[in-house]
Amino acid sequence: MIITENLTKKFAENIAVNRLTLEVKKGEVFGFLGPNGAGKTTTVRLLTCLISPTSGNAYVNGLNIKTQAHQIRQNVGILTETPGLYENLSAARNLEIFAQLYEVKDVKGQIERYLRMLGIWDQREDPAATFSKGMKQKLALARALIHEPKIVFLDEPTSALDPEAAHLVREFITELRQEGRTIFLCTHNLDEADRLCNRIALFKSQLLTTDTPANLRETLFGRKVVVHLREVTPNLVQSLQTMAEIKNIKIVDNKLVITLDNPEKTNPIVIRTLVNLGADIQFVGELRHSLEDVYMQLMNQHSST
Repeated sequence: MIITENLTKKFAENIAVNRLTLEVKKGEVFGFLGPNGAGKTTTVRLLTCLISPTSGNAYVNGLNIKTQAHQIRQNVGILTETPGLYENLSAARNLEIFAQLYEVKDVKGQIERYLRMLGIWDQREDPAATFSKGMKQKLALARALIHEPKIVFLDEPTSALDPEAAHLVREFITELRQEGRTIFLCTHNLDEADRLCNRIALFKSQLLTTDTPANLRETLFGRKVVVHLREVTPNLVQSLQTMAEIKNIKIVDNKLVITLDNPEKTNPIVIRTLVNLGADIQFVGELRHSLEDVYMQLMNQHSST
């Protein structure tokens, strides 16, 4: 659905996006992560044909950003970090204007559909200026979807929202994914990206890596199982160290932190071995590194190179 080929954007001598090459598949939520000033918003502006590239190219739903910009703008939805609503007009009128621009057939039906889905139908006649930050973000999201685009670009969709409003927006993104929409999501909220995204890209002017959150965790940290024992004795550790399936063992208080290639297959063997050695096992769990751990590790690696 989205393909970039050495996509580059310079502002004077500053390279905001440097030779970006990636592919976003149909129907996935693709997280685009990076620090402030990394070029994420510039990338979204390039892909939605709001600005032109310095060099390189990209295709959005098979359309060329250089030669088919008008068609791309007609067929994508975009939610910017700052909504830019017509503050003196009602919520319904805001949507009506954009629905007419996009030549939506059932304008009233679409307006009602999305305002109801986002929980602001009862405020449809209220001026946008009276809306809270969360309500404005919901209205802007409805505006981005009023013409039923197949590809939606969301730039910090839950930024500065209260927990309830942010939860509603995340649930809405999940619904869009279930409908088969392709979503390009820029966010600083790493927990949000972890929960919503099929794959993520780490970006800092240039692409650092792209993969699923689970694969990035495993590549960087391996998979670790934590076995809580009543007491850790030397013979337990010595016996486990002879097992080929175990890559590493650490003792933390009365816990064994064991690195395994395939915990689903190896865990039963480890547990049986410990029981046979007389260990009192209290419980077993997997040590899960956060996406923040992955992000910081990769950013630090990039900064040191």
